[in-house]
Order: sequence, then structure tokens, then C-alpha cells
Amino acid sequence: MFGLFKKKNSNKKEVTFNYESIAVDMHSHVLPGIDDGAQNVEDSVILVRKMMAVGIKKIIATPHIMVDFYRNNAQTIGNALEILKAELKKQQIDIEIEAAAEHYFDETFEPRIDKKELMVFGDNHVLFEFSFINLPPNYLQVIQKLVTLGYKPILAHPERYPYLTMDQYKMMHSWGCDFQLNTISLTGYYGKEAKVTAESLIDNQLIDYISSDMHHLKHAAAFHDALRTAYVEKLLFEYPLKNIMLLKKSGS
Repeated sequence: MFGLFKKKNSNKKEVTFNYESIAVDMHSHVLPGIDDGAQNVEDSVILVRKMMAVGIKKIIATPHIMVDFYRNNAQTIGNALEILKAELKKQQIDIEIEAAAEHYFDETFEPRIDKKELMVFGDNHVLFEFSFINLPPNYLQVIQKLVTLGYKPILAHPERYPYLTMDQYKMMHSWGCDFQLNTISLTGYYGKEAKVTAESLIDNQLIDYISSDMHHLKHAAAFHDALRTAYVEKLLFEYPLKNIMLLKKSGS
């Protein structure tokens, strides 16, 4: 019996590369105590170390802005960033870290655009997410508004919206909305449907960024395990990802 277990473990693909080629993780929840990610600065440091261990050189933290749950703003996010930066400096952990946000497409999202209250990074990039249940009826108009105003919208984890069709993905992408894939989707972490959609998006050349969406240690383990998948290997070696362009200073 023990021999069977040993044989199973020995078949695990050895990882000979990491995320060093993309350098930047632009979607994570490592700021302490302001959303469903790291609950304190000790958690934050552990997650940061895990990301560094797989080759990440720069982190753009993106806590949730969600009216009914996480009412974050520039001040709450900025304060949490400073707490984490101070702890990293104290522990002599050398990594560049900035912050923006993952904006939830709720009833406050468009007003935030109009009031210029978006938390942006890079060259006016805006990370946002849809509901996992249904598509906002005004999504096309809002994406068009973002592009018209000079923002560069990025839809977080497009593979996790089961109601979207490939035609809708292609339409959004053609209108200037980039897509950010959670690499852990390719391990089956979110289920078979998300994995299949993730692979299809890659096959259709629709993915622009990959990131961890790091919240906790289970995500950290899956982020490492994703390196064993053929699709992540393809993304890292054969795909024109844009993460590396974010090594420039953030706009927020």
C-alpha cells in the first residue's frame, strides 16, 4: 500500500522554471486586514515570501473595492500598503510592492469612473471583476467609457464567469478590454469548467496577463502547482504576456 502512494508521488512533474519571466504579479490580496485576503501583516509577509519563492519580483496588490462588503478607498488601501512596506523593510525583505484595487462591477463602479476615484496602476490600468452569477447589463457601455476616458481596463479571471460565451470574450477584447488569468484555474482549483474555459481563452490568444489572485496559503500552493501544467509552461515561454511591462512605476 505504501508503495502505491510512493509511485503516485514520483509521477509528479518536476518544476524546472518559475514566474521569473513575467516578474510582476498584478492581482493579489496580500495587504493586511482590509478584505478577504491576508488578515494581518504576519499573513501578508508569509504570502509575499511565497510569491518571491516562485520568481515574482514585483507585487501590485489589488484589494477588493465592493460596496456591500469591502468599502475600501485610496486611504484604506494606502494605509495598509504602508504597514506592509514597513514590515517588509523591518524584516529586510527586498521586493517592490505597490497597490491599486480590484473593482467590483456593482452600482458604484460607473460613478467611481465619473468621479475619477478609480485605483489604477501602470499606464492607467484598471482591474475589475464581474459578478460570478450574471453579466451586468451595461458592461459594454462601461468598458467603452473606460477606453474613451483613457483607461486600460483589465477583466480579472475571465475564466470564472460561466455565463460568458467565446463571442462575448472576443468582443470585449476587441474593444480594448484586456484579460487577466488566474494560473491556478489551470490546475482545476475552481473546477473543471473554469479550467476548460481558461485553456480555451489561451488557445484563442485572449489572455494578456497572468497572476496569482493570492488570498491565502492554499492559493500559494496552487500557484506553485500551476507551473506543472502544460498551459502555464506555454504561457511563460510561447505567449506575449504583458506582465513584464508593469515593471515600470505604477500610476497610482
